[in-house]
Amino acid sequence: MTSAQLGIFKVPDIDNEPMRSYGPGSPERKGLEEALAQMEEDMPFEVPCIVNGKPIKSGNVFQQKIPFDHARDLCYYHEANQKIITDAIDGALAAKEEWETLPWNDRAAIFLKAAELASGKYRYKLMAATILGQGKNAWQAEIDAAAELSDFFRFGVKFVEELYSQQPPKNSPGAWKNVFSRVEYRALEGFVLAVSPFNFTAIGGNLPGVPALVGNVVLWKPSPAATYSNYILYQLLEEAGVPPGVIQFVPGPPAEVVAQAISHPLFAGLHFTGSTAIFKKLWKDIAQNLDIYKGYPRIVGETGGKNFHVVHSSADVENAVFQTVRAAFEYQGQKCSALSRLYVSSSVWNAGGFKEKLLEQVARIKVGSPLKFDNFVGPVIHKASFDKILGYIEKAKAADGEILIGGTGDDSVGYFVQPTVILTKDPKSVTMVEEVFGPVLTVYVFEDSDYNSTLDLVDSTSQYALTGSIFASNRKVLVDSTNRLRNAAGNVYYNEKCTGAVVGQQPFGGARGSGTNDKAGSISIFYRFVSARSIKEGFVGLKEYEYPSNLM
Repeated sequence: MTSAQLGIFKVPDIDNEPMRSYGPGSPERKGLEEALAQMEEDMPFEVPCIVNGKPIKSGNVFQQKIPFDHARDLCYYHEANQKIITDAIDGALAAKEEWETLPWNDRAAIFLKAAELASGKYRYKLMAATILGQGKNAWQAEIDAAAELSDFFRFGVKFVEELYSQQPPKNSPGAWKNVFSRVEYRALEGFVLAVSPFNFTAIGGNLPGVPALVGNVVLWKPSPAATYSNYILYQLLEEAGVPPGVIQFVPGPPAEVVAQAISHPLFAGLHFTGSTAIFKKLWKDIAQNLDIYKGYPRIVGETGGKNFHVVHSSADVENAVFQTVRAAFEYQGQKCSALSRLYVSSSVWNAGGFKEKLLEQVARIKVGSPLKFDNFVGPVIHKASFDKILGYIEKAKAADGEILIGGTGDDSVGYFVQPTVILTKDPKSVTMVEEVFGPVLTVYVFEDSDYNSTLDLVDSTSQYALTGSIFASNRKVLVDSTNRLRNAAGNVYYNEKCTGAVVGQQPFGGARGSGTNDKAGSISIFYRFVSARSIKEGFVGLKEYEYPSNLM
C-alpha cells in the first residue's frame, strides 16, 4: 500500500567526505589500529548468506584468506546453493512493491543514514576488513571503504533527487490546453543482479545501492576475496533501514549464482564490475535468454583497463614521475584505472632525467604487510593473481623486454610482487596490450618528432578505453592530444595521474572493452535502473472529434 506523500522534501547539501590523514600519533591511526587488533583477535568470522533478513548457512564453506599472510583465514563463508538463490529471488520479488512505493524521502533517509554509518560508526571496522581481506594500506582503505563509500550514498541521493525533478517543461497550448503531463521513474519490472569485485569495498556498496535507491530489489553476489568487508557493509545497510528482502546477500560460486539469476523470467538488470571476458560472456548468455524474459534486461558493466600516461617534451618531469609512480603502484596496480602503459618523449626520458628519477622513486617503495603503515605496496589478492602477474613478466622478458627494476615476487608468506618497470622497443608487446592487473609498468620511449603518431599508437594498441593522462605544459598540445584521443579513454587527466576519480567530480567509466560507460558517481548511472512512464491528464474534455482542418 502506498504511503501518503505529504510534502516536497529537499535533500541536505552534499559534499565529499573529508579524508583523514592517519599520520603518526593521530586519533584516526589509533582508532584504526584498535579496530585491526580487535578483528585479528576475533577472526576467523563466519559469514552466512542473508535472505529476507535471515542468516542462512548452506554448509558448503569456503575461506577468505589474508593475502599478506595466507596461512590465516579472515573468515569462512557459506556459499549459496540453488535453493537459497531461488528463495532469494522469490523473497526479493515479494519485497518489491512495498520498497518501490515507499516515499522517496524515506528511501533517501535510509541511504543518507548509511553514509553516516560508513563515515562514522563503521569507518574503522570497514577499513580494517578491507586491509586484512583485500590487502589495502591505510590510505587506500580510507579512500575506498570510508570516503568513496560515503560519497556514493550521499551523492546518489542527490542525483536521484535531480532525476525525479526532471519533468516535461511544457504543456500543449491551443486546442490541447488544460492538459497536465508528468513523468514517473519506475523501478525495473523484476529484480537486479549486482556482481561486485574484490578491489573496492565501495563498489560493493554502490552496485546494489544504485538500483535499490530508485526502488529496485537486488541480488548481491560479492567477490569471494571481499566477502567479509561486504558482509559488514550489508550489516551497515540493514542498520540504516534497508528492509529485509530488498538486498539479498548471496556469496557463492560466480558461474552458478549468475547463471541461475539470469535464467529467471523476471531478471531485469545486471550491475557488474569485473573482467571484460566475463562481462562479454554474461552479455551473450543474457542474449540467449531473451525469449524467456518479461522485458529487455538492462546491462551495465565496468570492466578492464589498459591505461596510459603520455609524457610530452614540454612536461614537468618531477610531477610526471610522481604521478606515474602513484598511478602504477598504488594498491599494487589492482585498479581498473591503474597505469600500465607509459609513453615518454625521448628528450624527457634521457636528458630530462625522467628515467633516472622514475627508477630512483620506484626503488624507494616499501613492499610488505599493510599492517605496517610505512609500506606503500602490499600483496596482490591471491595465488592465481600472483602467478598471472609473474607470468606476464616472463612473457615480457621472452619478448626482449628489459626489466629496469623489480620483476620478482615472493609468495612464501603473502602474495608480494615487487614493483616492476619494463622498457620495451615494441609498442605492441604483450604487456603493452593485455591487462596485467598488478604492479607492472611498461615504458615505450618515442622520438619527440613522432608525438602525433605515438598518440595513434596509444589509441590503437589496446581493446580498452578507460583512463589516460596527458602531461604537457603547452595548452595546445593538451587540447590537440585530447581530440586525437577522443575515444581512447572515458576519463582523461591533464598533468594528473590516471587513477583517483572522485564521486561527484569525475564521473567514472570507459567504453570499448572497458564497459558500458554509464558513469558511476554521476546521475547517468541511475537512468539505467529506472523505466520512465509518462502520464497525461486532461481537465477539459473534447467537444467533438474532428480536426480544425476538417472544417469547410
